[in-house]
Amino acid sequence: MDDEGRWITIDGRRWRATDPQVPETFRHELVDELMSARREVGRARRSGSAEEQRDARTRVQRAKVALGERGEPWWETPSAEGREARLRATTLALADHRSPGRTICPSDVARAVGGDGWRSLMEPVREVVRDLARSGEVEILQRGEVLDPDGGWRGPIRIRRPTEPV
Repeated sequence: MDDEGRWITIDGRRWRATDPQVPETFRHELVDELMSARREVGRARRSGSAEEQRDARTRVQRAKVALGERGEPWWETPSAEGREARLRATTLALADHRSPGRTICPSDVARAVGGDGWRSLMEPVREVVRDLARSGEVEILQRGEVLDPDGGWRGPIRIRRPTEPV
């Protein structure tokens, strides 16, 4: 790792380090998701399915962005687009890792991305989740019932990947 902890070198190649602000529990989940997606890339490559390979590579990309290893550098103040991309990637990577049928809390996403300042990310996380629900990528639940993303809901919610394929 370099002096500032931003880069690691493996076999002479320089790679961006994982964001040190990602709490250990979420880092572990995201790394597990990354490894699972990489195994899927290998399986899809062997089976010859271009669609499966593309989907697996998308999962790898999400996990790497969620970990801060891709996208805007974690040591710089993020742009609005960069923050939204990381929140989106983290939401989907955590939801994929916990699927099928299990849920995540919006605060899981905020904590994974925001470190000690996670509370300030709660409303941006909710906006990203609304957009993901509108596109059918996630479902928003409250007390086990799927909510309309544009409804006037308030209070605690959970997020999951859809149980029925879209």
